[in-house]
Amino acid sequence: MFLQVKNMVCSRCISAVHDLMQRLGLHPDKVELGGVELPDALATPENLSQLDAGLRLIGFELVSDPVERIVESVKKSIIEYVRVDEGSPLKLSAYLENAIGLDYQSLSRIFSMKEGRTVEKYHIAQKVERVKELLELPGMTLAEIAFRTGYSSVAHLSRQFKQVTGLTVTAYKSGHATRIPLDKV
Repeated sequence: MFLQVKNMVCSRCISAVHDLMQRLGLHPDKVELGGVELPDALATPENLSQLDAGLRLIGFELVSDPVERIVESVKKSIIEYVRVDEGSPLKLSAYLENAIGLDYQSLSRIFSMKEGRTVEKYHIAQKVERVKELLELPGMTLAEIAFRTGYSSVAHLSRQFKQVTGLTVTAYKSGHATRIPLDKV
């Protein structure tokens, strides 16, 4: 049984959820970004209740609402899309349709209704966080970062970075700001 987990956005999240499940005696078949695959025999109401309580203590929660499941799937898919170096050959809309199995218009409407912002705004925020992450790596030029994150030019990256953060890339690199955790973007 696949259980969707809210706020699971990075490898540390995967480790934290895996460790919790081991402590609870629930041995998952798989723990991945956005959820866990639990053997059906272990998916009892009591185990699921214990798991949800444990997840909430460490900043996560099981997602059961169908609309919330779609929103979390969109978030997970966008994070994966942004983290593909040199961008995906697919447009974001096609990528989301393929990943989630719903038409983009429906996904976008549901996401906007639940999150209070568009899929595109969320995508841009995730891209900017990826840029911040890459800026912290030594030896990467802004042109390389723009290419790896799918920007058409350094100017486009710089303009969008300033729109989102209020800082120029140079000001950010000078240490005047910090990154936002991915589950808070």
